[in-house]
Amino acid sequence: MGFINDMLTKYREAVLYVICGGFTTLVTWFTYAVFVWIGLELNVSNILSWICGVSFAFVVNKWFVFESKSLENVTIAKELSMFVGARIFTGVIAWILFPILLAVGLNQTILGTEGLLAKIIVSIIEIALNWIFSKYMIFKKKTE
Repeated sequence: MGFINDMLTKYREAVLYVICGGFTTLVTWFTYAVFVWIGLELNVSNILSWICGVSFAFVVNKWFVFESKSLENVTIAKELSMFVGARIFTGVIAWILFPILLAVGLNQTILGTEGLLAKIIVSIIEIALNWIFSKYMIFKKKTE
């Protein structure tokens, strides 16, 4: 039990980031489904669910993962704008990288889904970049 506690303490942020990322995914999928069920067009539902997911991710990353507890309007506005900008940036990278990976032959069908390997690789890169931006730029700890 000591080893597990030591690892959870050492990698607390990373563990929380993964857990909160899972919940963010659920929020995005759930809100997408709700928007579709109420009759919104699929692309509109997708955009609105992305906004919901990014909003949720901002709150849980700010408060729980990186523990940026400042409630000053200026700080929140700066963190939020950087967070959304970083998510847009990594989204564009994913959007560009995915067809490139398909073109170089990573379009294998996995679990009956064509191109899933490329999607997984892009997602790993996107998650890693989002972690780096959040930890080292957006919610970086102030040094004494």
